[in-house]
Amino acid sequence: MSNKIYDMLIIGGGPIGLACGVEAGKAGLDYVIVEKGALTNSIFNYPINMTFFSTSDRLEMADIPFMSIGNKPNRTEALEYYRRIFSHFDLNVKLYEAVQILEKKDELFHIKTSKGKYQAKNVVLATGFYDLPNLMNIPGEDLPKVQHYYKEPWPFINQKIVVVGGANSAVDAALECWRKGAEVSMVLLEEEVDQAVKYWVRPDIVNRIKEGSIKAFTKSRLKEIRAHEVVISTPEGEVTIENDFVLAMTGYKPNFGLLNQLGVKLSEDEKCQPQYDEHTHETNVQGVYLAGVVCGGLNTREFFIENSVVHAGMIVKDIVEKVKRK
Repeated sequence: MSNKIYDMLIIGGGPIGLACGVEAGKAGLDYVIVEKGALTNSIFNYPINMTFFSTSDRLEMADIPFMSIGNKPNRTEALEYYRRIFSHFDLNVKLYEAVQILEKKDELFHIKTSKGKYQAKNVVLATGFYDLPNLMNIPGEDLPKVQHYYKEPWPFINQKIVVVGGANSAVDAALECWRKGAEVSMVLLEEEVDQAVKYWVRPDIVNRIKEGSIKAFTKSRLKEIRAHEVVISTPEGEVTIENDFVLAMTGYKPNFGLLNQLGVKLSEDEKCQPQYDEHTHETNVQGVYLAGVVCGGLNTREFFIENSVVHAGMIVKDIVEKVKRK
């Protein structure tokens, strides 16, 4: 470990982590961004054909225009835009470097990663929520045919698949796989797919279900996964159907491990929301800040790229003011 002490160590190289780096650089702070995967790793792991809900102008940062062919950018366009942000501002990003241990000693944070050690006066957690899937905790969930991430439809041609969930990712997977020749069944907790599904996609899935092209088990739960079939609990009783693959699009949750290591308090309700100041984004632990969707805890629908970019400026402003007071 070198004796270098950073003003700010940012954990997470997604759009919000990059925004924090941009603002830190502008303010003259010595910073480093540590990312466990590829640049904007979550976006990289999105489905290949995914289109964003937000328009490109709402995803812009640092006065750099986001140009896309359509009004709403796709995954590839977003990857290129944030790569250009990284390149234009010459951001100090360490990729494929996972943070393992975080602790505070003598007003300094000591960070051990898979590749080295760092010291910093402040730590920003911009870790998103795409790393840990919400498990169903049912028999057979650990079978190889079960996937919690969906990339593209080609592996499922002529296969019997079950899609669990009724939000955007589940609907996209169901429609794409059905159009490539899969026999698709959906398991929905509610009476219908989520009302918040992208407005240009929702009529498509509703009509496919209505006409019977895609079978939907509503107000139902997946009870058990077996090698060649699944058991579904429905209002009419248990139903067993043949099955080759299960796409469990059950959502994701933040990694609370780093928060727990630092002693950040979480709310005691179902949100498990970290405690932080809404004006500075500093947590109950002095020098620890939150940026992006991690601020919502398990409520992952409150924060998005477009309404979280401002967190970067708020955090850097507070750190700079602290330096001035000293």
